[in-house]
Formats: sequence, C-alpha cells, structure tokens
Amino acid sequence: MTSYIEPLAQESTPSIIADKLRKAIGHGEFKPGAQLVEADLARKLGVSRGPLREGMQRLTQEGLLVPIRNRGLFVIDMTPAEIRDMYYARESIERAAAMLILRDGDFETVGLDLHAIAERMKPVRHDPAAVGEIDIQFHEFLVRASGSPRLARMHRTQIIETRMCIHALESTYTADDNRYLEHRRIAAAIRDCEIERTDELLSEHMEDAIERLTRK
Repeated sequence: MTSYIEPLAQESTPSIIADKLRKAIGHGEFKPGAQLVEADLARKLGVSRGPLREGMQRLTQEGLLVPIRNRGLFVIDMTPAEIRDMYYARESIERAAAMLILRDGDFETVGLDLHAIAERMKPVRHDPAAVGEIDIQFHEFLVRASGSPRLARMHRTQIIETRMCIHALESTYTADDNRYLEHRRIAAAIRDCEIERTDELLSEHMEDAIERLTRK
C-alpha cells in the first residue's frame, strides 16, 4: 500500500502537512480510532512540531481527528451514528450540487462525463475495491461540476470519511454488485435534466450505503 507519511521534499507548510494526513487517513494508513503520535509523525515527515501541530489542528477542526484529554489526538471512529450523520451530510451536499448543475450548468455534458466514469466500473465490477474508488471519483466529479467552491470544500471531508468506510462496505457487495447500474442511472437522469429523478436516485444511493454499512 502506498504510504502518504514520508519525508516532504520541499519546505513544508501546515496545509501540505494537513493534506498528507488527510490522504493517509482516507486511504487507511491510519485506521479509525488510531492515535497520531506527534513525535513519530514529525520524524517520519521530516518536519518540526510547530507546523505539524497546526496541520493536525486543521484536521481537528474538520472533525477527522478528535482530542482526548491527557491522551492525545485520535482518528475519528466511524460508529453507526457517525456513518449515518456523514452520509446525510454527503447527501445534502450532492443533491445541492446536482440541482446547481441542472439549474445553471451544462447538464448534458456533465451527465455524459458522469456516464463515462460509471462505465469504468463495468470491467472491474467483480473487484469491490476498484469499484469503490471509481464510485468516489464519480461523486467528486459531480460536486466539482457544480462550480461551487463551498460545496467542494465541505464535500472533501465527507469523502475522506467515506474512504474510511470503504473496507467495511466492500464486504457487503457480491458479484452482482449493482453500483454500476446505480451510477449509470444517476448520470442518465442528470444528462436528461430529470430533476426529481436525480434527487430521488441520489437519496436512494446514500440510503443504500447507510443500510449496508450499519447492518449488524
């Protein structure tokens, strides 16, 4: 697995450090509930503790790290309640992004681009990890295409938390994985400017993920 915690090749800033840590958390290098030890991170990244603390503080403000008194900083633990909350937030952001595209954007071009991303799932549909990565790319593109910097900024944290859930979600899908068809339907609804259907499909897509991830 690619490591995101390695010495930085340039003069580091808190934003660069924060981005490294986000990627490490999102790709499972730091598991949910894991402690981030400042001395170890400073050594591995080759940075001083001042910028590192500031970078970690940014992730605390974003909700990816939680401070525990007299113990330190820990990666958020994605409990069923956290998963539901995260997906409801994602749903709101993505439905808003879709409405902006359908109201003010080039919905036909966006729909075709989303369709092309969804089609990349077909040859790897028996590989849940590969499908999961394309799934995330589909939703990242959807929000970027809305042209809203604020929605994109809020979405970034939700996507990192989604990545944290990917391994749990993978085991719930079978060879008959329907994510390929789900994403094709969303793309088609946007391409055809079907406002109500787009909203309904996005909501159903998120509810399906919540049900799978919180299933006992």
